[in-house]
Amino acid sequence: MSGRVVTFVNQKGGVGKTTTAVSLAVALGRHGQRVLLIDLDPQANATSAAGVDGAGLPGVYDTLLDETPAEACVVAVPEEQISLIPASAALAGAEVELVPVMARERRLASAIQPLRDRFDWIFVDCPPSLGLLTVNALAASDSVIIPVQCEYMALEGLGRLQETLELVRRNLNANLRVLGVVLTMFDPRTRLSQQVVDDVRSHFAETFTTIIPRAVRLSEAPSHGQSIFRYEPAGRAAAAYDALAVELLERVGVAV
Repeated sequence: MSGRVVTFVNQKGGVGKTTTAVSLAVALGRHGQRVLLIDLDPQANATSAAGVDGAGLPGVYDTLLDETPAEACVVAVPEEQISLIPASAALAGAEVELVPVMARERRLASAIQPLRDRFDWIFVDCPPSLGLLTVNALAASDSVIIPVQCEYMALEGLGRLQETLELVRRNLNANLRVLGVVLTMFDPRTRLSQQVVDDVRSHFAETFTTIIPRAVRLSEAPSHGQSIFRYEPAGRAAAAYDALAVELLERVGVAV
């Protein structure tokens, strides 16, 4: 069976999107799944969080614009039990450089097609915007996971994102579906956090049961080039992402 391609998307920044993409990828790797993480964000935060320096390495920019085979850009990250296609600073210009390119919205889909049989999961971490890079990810994906911060105006951003997904379905990828909504940065001390949880769950049946807590260690881990499973393996954030991985596997019918 070919691997599932899942994009992590939210046009609002600071919602735990990259943290969720990296942490869930590593959690699935620890459960024996073959996971490839593609860093499509010019900030390259997923690359550095996985402990990889993308400078000088062939990466997603080369695949999208120089037609370097995606297989040549895959970096093994044995410490985290995943593989990675890194981002680099060159990716910052890709939005503009892609404009005149033929079939520009489908460059990523074509590039990763040969990799689908090598991995159980291909995760794509997007920039916090709805430009050509994100459109490429959505056109290439089977489904999306939407991280939502447990803070004010979360639902408003979700509504706009739903409109974008519908546009992509109509014009580029009719089979794109929402695999799940992940509630992040939950603070049990605030009434607002619980209210956001209740609101999101009432509007989106796909919301995962597992909630990711706000945790200082979770925000510290990327600066050390480590996932939360290496930085604080016994902490509550690692436990939450492991529970989310189990829930995801059960949702798609994979025995845990």
